[in-house]
Amino acid sequence: MPIPTDTPVPHRTLLRDDVYRSIRDAIVRGQLAPGEQLRDQELGEWLQVSRTPVREALQRLAQAGLVVAQPGRMTRVAPENPELIRSARQIAAELHALAMDLAFPRLDETAANEMEAANSRLRSALKSGDAEAAITADDDFHEVALARSGNPLIPDHLEVVTATLRRTEYLHFDSVKGSASPDQHVEIIAAVRSDDRDRAAELTRQNWTALAG
Repeated sequence: MPIPTDTPVPHRTLLRDDVYRSIRDAIVRGQLAPGEQLRDQELGEWLQVSRTPVREALQRLAQAGLVVAQPGRMTRVAPENPELIRSARQIAAELHALAMDLAFPRLDETAANEMEAANSRLRSALKSGDAEAAITADDDFHEVALARSGNPLIPDHLEVVTATLRRTEYLHFDSVKGSASPDQHVEIIAAVRSDDRDRAAELTRQNWTALAG
């Protein structure tokens, strides 16, 4: 199993969540490719931790559908599953629409400006073909409403499905470069500025429903 070497890991004892995020991000970014075998010892050496937090992380990733575990045999990075991707997209669409609706009374001009700046970064990243910058900018755009939703459970529930969708974007970034998402974001910002709560929530839902994958 080729361990990612271009993503430095701090030389310290990682917490369980850090181990989980490190392995998850390597899978999402395609550094650990679909079908690749995952060995506890190699992952532990990479992250400088014992096998216990690695095994716990792999169990969580199996529940998220990013890892396939065969008890007593081997653990592999899960192949892409179109049905799982479709289901993840549906859940993400509804939760982001809910976040937009809940956050709307607190989406002032400062929030609209933050969304606009993130969307500008998204356009630039898509134009230059920078997958990581594009996905980060898209996350930043939607984080404006998530952070103001007042419901801390929404990000927790989104974490699992978002990882599935982001992996698809990384693996197929060439097909995402021409994404209409920036234009959809412009419409969402316009709805926020015109105080149209229902339209903002519905446009957010459509934005995630139309996500490539």
